Amino acid sequence: MEEHQICDAIHSRRQVRFWYRGGMRTVEPYAFGVSDGGHPILRAYQVSGYSASREQGWKLFHIEEMREFTVLERTFEAPKQGYMRNDPAMTKVYCEL
Repeated sequence: MEEHQICDAIHSRRQVRFWYRGGMRTVEPYAFGVSDGGHPILRAYQVSGYSASREQGWKLFHIEEMREFTVLERTFEAPKQGYMRNDPAMTKVYCEL
């Protein structure tokens, strides 16, 4: 997976699927940047798939832990409730909705 794949998915509002901490997840990607600790992260709204917390919704994913990253044909419309530009969890934002 490369940075441009994530940014392309965000800008074209396409859902993505990937393996992360125990299972496949499908998410709507909203922002891609760097955390306080210097790790690349993705802010996304999980719509289906595995979740250790058994909950869908807003999550932060570490890019280096993602496997089998695929951009899907499925698109999404307006941002979900709770979305904030300039994500406070990111010290640098590469791209965002």
